[in-house]
Parts: sequence; C-alpha cells; structure tokens
Amino acid sequence: MAPLAHALYNPPHPRGIGLLGAKRIGRMDTQLLPDNILTTQLKKVVNWARRSSLWPLPFATACCGIELMATASSRYDLARFGAEAMRFSPRQSDLLIVAGRVTIKTMPVLQHIYQQMTEPRWVISMGACASTGGVFDAYATIQGIDQFIPVDVYVPGCPPRPETLIEGIMAIQRMIDREGLPGPGRRPLNLAVEPNYRPAPQPVPLTVGGRMVRPASETVAAS
Repeated sequence: MAPLAHALYNPPHPRGIGLLGAKRIGRMDTQLLPDNILTTQLKKVVNWARRSSLWPLPFATACCGIELMATASSRYDLARFGAEAMRFSPRQSDLLIVAGRVTIKTMPVLQHIYQQMTEPRWVISMGACASTGGVFDAYATIQGIDQFIPVDVYVPGCPPRPETLIEGIMAIQRMIDREGLPGPGRRPLNLAVEPNYRPAPQPVPLTVGGRMVRPASETVAAS
C-alpha cells in the first residue's frame, strides 16, 4: 500500500506542466504546452475582467438621458463591452455617467452619489451641459461638473449620439488594459472623445396600404 499511497499523494507532473528545476520555480516552458492552453499574467486577466464588467450608474437630468437610454437599447448592444448592466445603487457601480445639466441644488446629491461609489471608479461627462453648462449660462447651473467631482472622459455633443458615448466607454476600457486598475488618490484621465461619426439624414419610407409612398419632395424633384 505504501507505493500506492505515494503515487496518490505525489502524482507525476504532466509533460510540459512540471516545474523546470528548483531554480525556476513558478515558471513553465510554454513551448511544451498543448496548443489549446494559453499563458498570461494574472494582472492582465484581472484587467480584462474589470474592463469587460463596467457597471454604469446613469445620472440623467436632461435630453442627454434620452440618448443614454438609446445607447442601452438592443440596437447598439452595450453587452459587447460588458456595460449593459445599469445599476441605480452607487455601491454596486463603478462608472458614473452624468448626462445633462446639473444645478447648484443638485450638485450635493451628485457629490454624495460619487462618494458612495466603490473604488476604482470612473466618471463620464456626457454632453455640453454637463461639461461646460452648455446653453444654460445662468447662476443656477453648474458650468462644468469637473469643478466639483473629477471627470475622466468628456463626451461632446448636444446631445451626443450613442456612438460617441460608446467611444467614451471604450476609452476607459483602453486605459484599464494599458495601465491596469488605478490606486487610491489617482488623478482623473481628462480625456476628450473626438466624434468620428457624422450622421447623414436618411429618407424614411412610408407605407400606406402595403404600398410605398414617395415623399412629396422627391415627387417635385422628379417632375
């Protein structure tokens, strides 16, 4: 029974997985591994999992919130980026999306929500009103939320298109892939998204009684 017990408690290492000598403990010869086994660093796996599981908290106060809801629809498929799970509890989210203007009375609420979020946390300022006040140049409107909370990504537009907001989310993902998880007391990224999508008006076909009706403008142009 002694040889059997020795074999059970000391199984032989598979080819290519055993340690290569006492001086190389913790290292493996990747050339001997099968083709279906990949090696990487633990921090890269953590960064990949973190960037692919962002939990946004929408703070929508104006028309930018409509575009934010459109971004979360099935047409744009935020699940591709792992950010489709919207959370309305700051303790369960790590990405704050401020969409719309913020007044002086609302700012303490926004600050309290930001302070309750878990670390690491990121902030996206969506739209001109959240970033600079926009057209609301008044005493009651905050002229940029970065005066009170740190902002990582500025998404321009009035309101921004869903594609531009997705660019902002991808900018945070690229930062996590490149630099990993930030430590406490980090500085905001201060990234500005450059919109690379220029929408062009497309004619919408009108169907009446199963027949497609041409718009009046096209009928006049054809005549």
